[in-house]
Amino acid sequence: MTRRGKIAIAKTAVALAALPVLLWAYSYGPDPGYVGVPGENGGATCATSGCHLGTANNPANKGSVTLNVPNGATYTPGVAQTLTVTILDPAQNAAGFQLTARLASTPSTMAGSLAPTDLNTQLMCSQPNLAVFEPVLNTSPQTCPSGYTLQYIEQSLAGFNNSVGHLPYTFSFTWTPPCTNVGNVTIYLAADAGSGNPPSEDSDHIYATTYTLSPATGGNAPAISCGAISASAFGGFAAAAAGSWIEIYGTNLGPSTGYQWQGSDFSGNNAPTKLQGVSVSINGQPAFVDYVSSGQVNAQVPNGVGTGPAAVTVTTSAGSSAPYTLTLNALEPGLLAPSSFTIGGNQYVAAFNSDGSYTLPTTSTLGLNSRPARPGETLVIYGIGFGPAVANGIPIPPGVVVTQLNSLSNSMQMFFGGTPVALAYQGLAPNAVGLYQFNVVVPSSIANSDAVPLTFNIGGNTGSQTLYTAVHN
Repeated sequence: MTRRGKIAIAKTAVALAALPVLLWAYSYGPDPGYVGVPGENGGATCATSGCHLGTANNPANKGSVTLNVPNGATYTPGVAQTLTVTILDPAQNAAGFQLTARLASTPSTMAGSLAPTDLNTQLMCSQPNLAVFEPVLNTSPQTCPSGYTLQYIEQSLAGFNNSVGHLPYTFSFTWTPPCTNVGNVTIYLAADAGSGNPPSEDSDHIYATTYTLSPATGGNAPAISCGAISASAFGGFAAAAAGSWIEIYGTNLGPSTGYQWQGSDFSGNNAPTKLQGVSVSINGQPAFVDYVSSGQVNAQVPNGVGTGPAAVTVTTSAGSSAPYTLTLNALEPGLLAPSSFTIGGNQYVAAFNSDGSYTLPTTSTLGLNSRPARPGETLVIYGIGFGPAVANGIPIPPGVVVTQLNSLSNSMQMFFGGTPVALAYQGLAPNAVGLYQFNVVVPSSIANSDAVPLTFNIGGNTGSQTLYTAVHN
């Protein structure tokens, strides 16, 4: 159902229900795609049949729409700023607008995110086809549903009503730029000045313009502008634990060409704490760095960092970043399950069969050598964040290549569809740093299924991932 239909149903009991649904919809806020973006509704603004009638930017109207950007024509990646739109028209009585931000290089791609700051505006989310869309209630989290990749900010019904009789009128909202330098960003803005209540699409004055914002040139100091998470292929959690691998995102974090550690970067079995001149500190302790680039750094959390909020900084030859706060827990377990292993809407764990093939359902279209597991077969599954492991009673610290078999200090259980599985091995993987290995014996009682739920818990902590595997005789 389109938003117009939803509005018509929701408002039948109010006095304005007698108004045509079309007119109600545009006092409430326009449908997406009427700001002049190339390729959206033919690049139309709301000076379009079925929206509002009039000529965009007619000098005879003697009005205007302007955008105020507090940082001038610049943006700092990942740093939110409050924008204001002011609509002036000496001959009209009410106002509305729509705005979106796009990559200048690819206008079909959203640049950052938009959010209201008060009840006068609302966030409109749309799928790329512009045919499926929905507004986000101001009482809801200001995020768009999955698949709704385009965002527009526009007047709400309250904003329209508040503008009546008060032109020029100013709307305010926030725009958060992309967290990395994406080059120039184009702001597309269209506004309507009309008669007020009752709203009409006739004789309105339409104003449209664009603004180009460039990334600020604030030097080359690193900035953690896009946050930090545990390794994305292992759950991508907003928290981590000592020994976990984390991914740090931002700008100027390292060399423009990515660099992965090599054997020459190690000192014996000890992993480097500085790579290509880049180091990471977590609560004052040096982390172990395995990958650096301008937009991403991967590091292993060292011991001695405690739990709770932790300060993460990246340092290069150009200086140190402002601290980013990352929550640390005693355990933050995650199994290897890349998003590419989503089949039929189910996220599959990356398990390996005894012959080295991937454990995946018969319906897999990933193009990998794969098959379902067999009852009684031993699979290998990897993870991070499972806490301390010991070898011969001696703890293995983060940042070293594991050279001997070991076992987890905390009790670990895993289940296939609620059936406990035997773990032939549960500890840090030999010849790796900070990677856990689980040798899992498939229960003989498991029925054939392409979607067997896989769950686990360790030390009383239940894994938060929703995972599946596949088993066939």
